[in-house]
Amino acid sequence: MSRDELRQPLRKRSFRERVWSKRPSAFAIASVSLLALFVTGGIWVSRIPHPFAGEPVVVAAIPPAEELKTASTTAPEDNPEDVIAENAGLAEAPDEMPDAPPEPPAYQNEANIITARNRPLKAAPVAAVTEDAAVGPLPRISQQGKKPSDVYAQVTPMAVTTSARPKISIILGGMGLNSRLTDKAIKDLPGDISFGFAPYGENLQAQVNKARAKGHEIMLQVPMEPVGYPGSNPGPKTLLNDAPAQENIDSLQWHMSRFAGYTGITNYMGGKLLGNEEALQPVMQELKKRGLVYLEDATVNLTLSQKIVERVKLPMRRAHLVIDAEATAPAIAEALKKLEQEAEANGYAIGTGSGLEVTIDTLVEWTNSLQDKGILLIPISAAYKGRAS
Repeated sequence: MSRDELRQPLRKRSFRERVWSKRPSAFAIASVSLLALFVTGGIWVSRIPHPFAGEPVVVAAIPPAEELKTASTTAPEDNPEDVIAENAGLAEAPDEMPDAPPEPPAYQNEANIITARNRPLKAAPVAAVTEDAAVGPLPRISQQGKKPSDVYAQVTPMAVTTSARPKISIILGGMGLNSRLTDKAIKDLPGDISFGFAPYGENLQAQVNKARAKGHEIMLQVPMEPVGYPGSNPGPKTLLNDAPAQENIDSLQWHMSRFAGYTGITNYMGGKLLGNEEALQPVMQELKKRGLVYLEDATVNLTLSQKIVERVKLPMRRAHLVIDAEATAPAIAEALKKLEQEAEANGYAIGTGSGLEVTIDTLVEWTNSLQDKGILLIPISAAYKGRAS
């Protein structure tokens, strides 16, 4: 309410005017309102129950309750003495309890294990584990005792190698022969998928290092004499069933000199050679001498490899199945399902395949589903360690 203080200096203000002059400012009103809002909201939030706030959540399967009939819960029968006798019989047989629900797998008690999809690996060759031979660079054990199988391997976390979860390794062969499909596999697949490079491609070292930069471990595919050779011929310098031992060693060294960066050797074919103890043992001894491991694919059923590697103390694993024996998406998906069942039953499983477009595309979809299934995808070197060893 306005008034002229000069013309009426002594005029006494009314009660209404005095109250109005002491009204709070708009800023003060806004501040008090905001404070009241925070206080009210805090009280409201504090009274809402949050049973899982800040605590791990464990989901347990609780079996449905079974109805227990007793004298106090069952309607009287025509003959009360029969009810009493029945209840007495239950009291005398305490062992007849309902079956307990099956315990969940041990790995369900573990925290989620998440690793980077593409952990880069150092470019090869590494001088300490490389021998400059006349045929070319060959793997060797370093003066400090380091093996190529370790130096060129992915560093797999101990939480993975010691986990009770089912583990699966996949190795795709034929890499380096088709540059487009090799690039697709390197780009699209997670680093824990391992690759087998054939020795006959072009610019192999560059392709191997490109794969290693995305985390993919490498093995060298060595052609071995199959049944039906030479009608079925794996390629030049195949290790032969009836060749002199030194000739096979020379051929093996030629294959090993084609590029560096592999953790071990895997067979390509070999149905005949792998069944000949005399021809196979010098080959396995050479792998042991050079600090490599051996992986046998699932294409050959009757071999003497296990007997020989135990004799020469060479680390070996054998794949459980070929995932693309029938190269269609449904058949590959079904093979991968069988691989999961093998891993769940025995702790780990190894699958081999080829770098076909349909195999790569199917594997991309499959690998994205593994975390929800509680299955760990591990590089091939991890199959020689921890619970998988």
